[in-house]
Amino acid sequence: MPAGHSTGRSRRSPRARRRAERRRRLRRTLLGSAALVALSGTVYALVPSKETAAVADGRPKDPARPQDGQEAPESGADAAPQGGQRSPEPTGSSSAPSPAPSAPAAASPSPAASGSSAPAEPGTFKASAASGQPQGQGRALRWRLETEQGSGIDPDTAARAVEKILGDPRGWTRDPAYGFQLVGAGQPVDFTVKIATPTTTDLLCDVVTPELIGETNCRAGHTVVVNLKRWKEGSPQFSGSPEEYRALIVNHEVGHELGREHESCPGPGKPAPAMMQQIKGLLGCTSNAWPYDANGTYLSGPRVP
Repeated sequence: MPAGHSTGRSRRSPRARRRAERRRRLRRTLLGSAALVALSGTVYALVPSKETAAVADGRPKDPARPQDGQEAPESGADAAPQGGQRSPEPTGSSSAPSPAPSAPAAASPSPAASGSSAPAEPGTFKASAASGQPQGQGRALRWRLETEQGSGIDPDTAARAVEKILGDPRGWTRDPAYGFQLVGAGQPVDFTVKIATPTTTDLLCDVVTPELIGETNCRAGHTVVVNLKRWKEGSPQFSGSPEEYRALIVNHEVGHELGREHESCPGPGKPAPAMMQQIKGLLGCTSNAWPYDANGTYLSGPRVP
């Protein structure tokens, strides 16, 4: 019989039978695996993912939860430091970091239930609606006045008082390079004047010197912060009325807004410069609230290093 041919009637050897059995087991294993893969795909198609379920039942995805391939967001916020806040927003809100309002107690009755209005939180300010014409010959810096709610100071009345100070011939408009204009709430401004309680003033001004806590005023960023206590009472270091001392506060802090630096007493008996920190003592000078005298002479002193 030629090599490589068989009659088909001879019995298989044991070795051939083992090979055939292995092939049958391999076929069964492959068919079972294919069936399992097909079944898994069917189940996956029938069961929605978590994100799909969230959309289906109306629950939006949590924006704070990191998505696939993303890192979890860092907690916290980039807050402006005290004493260096951003320029004031036209909404009349404080441009400096205000004290965070405390959460109301769960058992506290609502204002409607108690019959009284909710008290204003510390650091909540109300902007004046008053506006005026440009003052001075220079480019008019637009400004707005705000008073802390609960201070008892009417913002429109206070705005007119500050406007009068800025337009006085002894004030900064005596220099033809300077000008000012009062604008109302919602208008863009170059700086803001805030009348704040002593506690809020200390927060906005970042007061840390013990003898100045609750006592002083400041300019923080583009915000002139006027201490309510000083606005109402004046200063024991200043021999003049509270109204006159208000002029010193405004002229001194707005002077900083104009780029002016501190000055000291030029000599015993001479008027203290408006840029002198007179609340710390007069050093032999006499009290004075104005940058210029009635003749238009600038009342200067040695620059404080």
